[in-house]
Amino acid sequence: MAVEAQAIARGVRTSAQKAGLVCDLIRGKSVNQAVATLQFTPKTIARELAKVLRSAVANIQQADGFGGDIERLYVSACYADQGQSMKRVRPAPMGRAYRVVKRTAHLTVKVSERPLKIAAVRTDTAGAETSAAAKPARAKKTSGKAAAAAKA
Repeated sequence: MAVEAQAIARGVRTSAQKAGLVCDLIRGKSVNQAVATLQFTPKTIARELAKVLRSAVANIQQADGFGGDIERLYVSACYADQGQSMKRVRPAPMGRAYRVVKRTAHLTVKVSERPLKIAAVRTDTAGAETSAAAKPARAKKTSGKAAAAAKA
């Protein structure tokens, strides 16, 4: 059973669309690759997302059943949901007013542990001879002209 943990940052001052672009960069990568990617991403939201990622790693280290190997951790899910929007008013020409919407986002990062890959062990002693004899011979492909000549 794979261990999983998550971390959420609520009300981060950016739009969910902008944060989603950075989330796409790290989804499915190992934790070390994701931290390196966020460190060199020129978007402002990358710093906030790196904090959430480190928090998720700290959460999984506290979970029961964690193996202790950080190299096996990867970002299983990373997404940004839309948060509350602050509505503000900006003066406009001729006594009018423009509405300014200051958006926020909820950042969620889930970190999981990759299962160990265990190599299959052969039970027979013959090895290659047994597996080669078990496979049927494949029929050779013939081109259209050769097939027509064979029929005639």
